Amino acid sequence: METVPFVQELENFKTERLAPIIKAGQTSLAGGPAVDGKQMLQIALANEISVSELAAAWMPSTPEIDVKIALARQAGDEAGHFELVAERLGALGFDSAGFRAPAENPLFQYLKGLSSTVERIAGGLFTLESIAYAVNENFMAFCERQGDSETVRIYREYIQPDERAHQQLGNRLLAKYATTPELQRAARETVAKVIEISAAARAQAAARIGSACFPGC
Repeated sequence: METVPFVQELENFKTERLAPIIKAGQTSLAGGPAVDGKQMLQIALANEISVSELAAAWMPSTPEIDVKIALARQAGDEAGHFELVAERLGALGFDSAGFRAPAENPLFQYLKGLSSTVERIAGGLFTLESIAYAVNENFMAFCERQGDSETVRIYREYIQPDERAHQQLGNRLLAKYATTPELQRAARETVAKVIEISAAARAQAAARIGSACFPGC
């Protein structure tokens, strides 16, 4: 398949697979119990630093210079998101100075094991950032209901535009590098696996904290 139609087909596939994750957050938003917003933002801290570390870990062994630079940009953006969330938590009375990066979970173990450029683009920029954007929209709605307009502003003005830009960059890079049936198959399998693991992890977290409406990365 030509690369541009392939990426569009993969975008449709991703959207379909993401629907249950988005729906779970919306269901929690509509009828779930009240959850502490500071707890949600601490989840965001863990997510942001994990994705920054992932992009940084991939960068040295990714040979294509444009992908290498994309990963460097992503690592910096996610570190910036971490700082924004940490500052917001500080304003809410939570001292994030003692924050420690979380232990590696199955999703990031899987992602760090991806070795090819196409798999890394598909798993990170293309899929993980799409999950983040989608669940952050639910989280912003949660914050609005909590009267936390400042967190909504931070996400709307800074974090979400970056997540969208990362995902769009992933689309362009996949169109450039997923040029053979084998590479396209690898990309599709990676997208499916990332969403599968993410859905399971988010379901477990939702059962633990009492809501599926929490932020991504």
